[in-house]
Amino acid sequence: MEISPVTLEGRYVRLEPLTLRHEAPLIAAASDGELWKSTVTIVPSSPANMIDYIQATLDGQAQGRELPFVIMRKSSGEIVGSTRFYEIRPADRCAAIGYTWLAKSAQRTAINTEAKLLLLTLAFERWQYNRVELITDVLNEQSRAAILRLGAKQEGILRRHLIMPGGRVRDSVLFSIIAEEWPEVKAGLMAKLR
Repeated sequence: MEISPVTLEGRYVRLEPLTLRHEAPLIAAASDGELWKSTVTIVPSSPANMIDYIQATLDGQAQGRELPFVIMRKSSGEIVGSTRFYEIRPADRCAAIGYTWLAKSAQRTAINTEAKLLLLTLAFERWQYNRVELITDVLNEQSRAAILRLGAKQEGILRRHLIMPGGRVRDSVLFSIIAEEWPEVKAGLMAKLR
């Protein structure tokens, strides 16, 4: 199955394929809460780096490894962040969801929950994938708690996994959801959104 750009829409959020024209709205979203200063989330280190951040994931998309989205708050039409599938492995029917970041005003709202519901539905129901991974910084307690609330299972810690933009060598926590767990995870996410 070919993985190609698609728009996903729910009650609170619309996920649109990321393009270079999203540079200015993403700069505005990252400025809400000064996400540039985060040491535990991979966000461009400054507004000047946003175009390179976008181009890098579009290059990954062209190679079939990534599928990036902007996250739009439907009530306002405002772009509030970004997320993507990465490490897409169609032969193994597996992908990771990550590089998710949200403007401070969109954090701890229904936006992230519904965005993950839309992405997971695409992976498990349309693509018929066996597994979706979610990986976060071991120091990012907020993200770890949010991933567990989704219904994902923690599998372990990837030691010295990545070098962060600031140079810190990061340990990452690996979580997953498998196809057999999807119906229960989906029901939980839908209940949270009600």
